[in-house]
Amino acid sequence: MKADLNSIQRLVLKAAETARRETADEPEPEKPKKPKWPITCTVGPGLEGAIACESKVGYVNGAKGWLVYRGYNIFDLCAYSTFEEVSFLLLNGRMPKKAELDLFKRKLLSYARMNEIIMHLMGFPIERMSVMGALRLGTNLMRTEFRDLDMASARPAPSEAISADEDSIAMETLPSGSDHATFEFKSRLSRAAAKAQRGFDKPSGLEDSCHLIAGISCIAAAASRIHNGKLPLAPQADLSFAGNLIYMITGRRPSPVEERVMDIALILHADHGMNASTFATMVVASTLADIYFSAGAGIAALSGPLHGGANEEVLRNLREIKTVANVKPWVARKLAQKGKVSGFGHRVYKAYDPRALILGPLAGLLVKEKPELKPLYAVAQELEKTVLNTFGKEKKIFPNVDFYSGLVYSSLGFDDELFTPMFAASRVSGWTARVLEYMENNRIFRPRGLYIGEFNKRYIPLAERT
Repeated sequence: MKADLNSIQRLVLKAAETARRETADEPEPEKPKKPKWPITCTVGPGLEGAIACESKVGYVNGAKGWLVYRGYNIFDLCAYSTFEEVSFLLLNGRMPKKAELDLFKRKLLSYARMNEIIMHLMGFPIERMSVMGALRLGTNLMRTEFRDLDMASARPAPSEAISADEDSIAMETLPSGSDHATFEFKSRLSRAAAKAQRGFDKPSGLEDSCHLIAGISCIAAAASRIHNGKLPLAPQADLSFAGNLIYMITGRRPSPVEERVMDIALILHADHGMNASTFATMVVASTLADIYFSAGAGIAALSGPLHGGANEEVLRNLREIKTVANVKPWVARKLAQKGKVSGFGHRVYKAYDPRALILGPLAGLLVKEKPELKPLYAVAQELEKTVLNTFGKEKKIFPNVDFYSGLVYSSLGFDDELFTPMFAASRVSGWTARVLEYMENNRIFRPRGLYIGEFNKRYIPLAERT
């Protein structure tokens, strides 16, 4: 079995070498510098291209095919690290020592025992809700673990804030970039006040982040089992975070290979720049809403089909194609209809998505033990080759993370409806890490909308309108 685990590491390192070779001609990015605010940038609709904040959490370089967490490239993390260690890294900005990692793992396991919350959740019609709907509800129920959050005393006093919502400033006022125009409190919270104002200081923010990382996985697993007419399962002390996730969903203890592949899948989805769900989480957090409401906003954003769910569509396409022989005619019809081939292309990457470079071989490794999925994997490989040869290489449209992730999750025994919740189970590490970082110098998000309506219209009384 150790040889099997070593083969996983070799597959990841081979993917790393492929990525380096294929992007060798692209120039290295300049060393990041501390920006001087305000920043001038080109902004498109939907804030495309806007720079909203600075961050040390994660970095994406689409031309080089880089994904970096806290300075570490994704290939090294997938080859050598674990999801627990990566979560600690994202939250704390450094790799843990062994004792710290052991404590972090115990904390996650402790928070994963959510009997009371699961019982509350089962009081709702979960069987008629999507798993993402259950996650949004469950995140709110998790707030009951710290009951003071909904108490009036838990809210910060607006009078103590240095700066308020930018609505109080005329829209024509140019941003100043002032270092002190941040929404913060005049005095540091004392230990006595920390409990009453939980979530606004770093220690409790880290605790709440651990609670969310553990809890979202447990709620997703519980909702999935309820959908299948089964009772939720508690985590096992001797399994890793990834192993427990498989166990709590399927009811079986995973093989070491399955456990390791799940671990890598979680690492790959943990953070990815200022994407829609991360931005939604940070916007809510910037108002000083607590981190549970903020993560709930991230889940809500992720539930939209333009953000999450593409891997479900990929599997539907593969099942529709059915055989390798049908791939080229299917692609030709799609192009003739000006349709989209799900799982290809990315707004950021102009090189092969490094996450797909890793997940593709891992999917191939898993389907060896799943004869029923071998035909789908063969179709996926042929579809990738056909798209790349038809227009992909020319237009720099390559498989993205969603192309193979659905096959990985299916091989692990997950229903399609769990694919997006697994995204949330991982990305919550990045959401919370970026919120904690932003809170250190928080400024409420307040972009402008460009008014293109009319002025000076005359009001006509209702009786005179025809």
